Amino acid sequence: MSEHAPHQQPDGVRPARPHHKLTGDGRRMREVLTYSRRGSRFTPRQQQAWDAYAERWWVPDEAVDDPGFALPALFGRVAPLIVEIGSGIGESTVALAAARPDHDVVAFEVWRPGVADTLGRIGEAGLSNVRLLSVDAVWSMAHLVEPESLAALWVFFPDPWHKTKHHKRRLVTPDFARLAASRLAPGATWRLATDWADYAEQMVEVLDAEPLLEGGVVERWAERPVTKFERKGIAAGRAITDLAYRRRAPA
Repeated sequence: MSEHAPHQQPDGVRPARPHHKLTGDGRRMREVLTYSRRGSRFTPRQQQAWDAYAERWWVPDEAVDDPGFALPALFGRVAPLIVEIGSGIGESTVALAAARPDHDVVAFEVWRPGVADTLGRIGEAGLSNVRLLSVDAVWSMAHLVEPESLAALWVFFPDPWHKTKHHKRRLVTPDFARLAASRLAPGATWRLATDWADYAEQMVEVLDAEPLLEGGVVERWAERPVTKFERKGIAAGRAITDLAYRRRAPA
């Protein structure tokens, strides 16, 4: 089996998800994750959206433990698949998915109020090509996404973990770059954006070093809407950096 192929344990069960791994004596294993789980209290509007749409478009965490679970099957059709990691409140997710009705979009977001906001936006837009998951995205890329299967990957404003001691928690690392590149179809593009200059520098250093990728800093992607989060970064005086890396075609 390839190093980067989705794999299961011999009994057909997928390896334990983060927060579910145990030590030999039964204690929960401490793990370095790329996110922290924030508050989960809903506003009345978010609760209304959750009640109306979660059963339709949000995938319960436990569903991915089924050995037969497959992302493309969530949509009931055969279509190019896009993954977004850290979809926030869904401003970019919904706008980009609406412009691509012939693509299916799987968005990973662990912050449940953000998921609820996104569900409301999907409902308002009348979309059927978006599904949301709240399980660990790195684990999911390794165990749920097939090699060379993604038409695109979007990572907009990932948590910068700006304290030096927390840099190990950043999403864009050599290991993740290698994994993500292996999931892109040849010619598919990984688009990123950040409002932290030192993280942008790290992204360039890491992604330039990945042999399967080619690209770099680009002009702002016009299709990506200016989100509430991005406006806050600009108001704080931080420059926005967009990057685009393409999976190299086989030689």
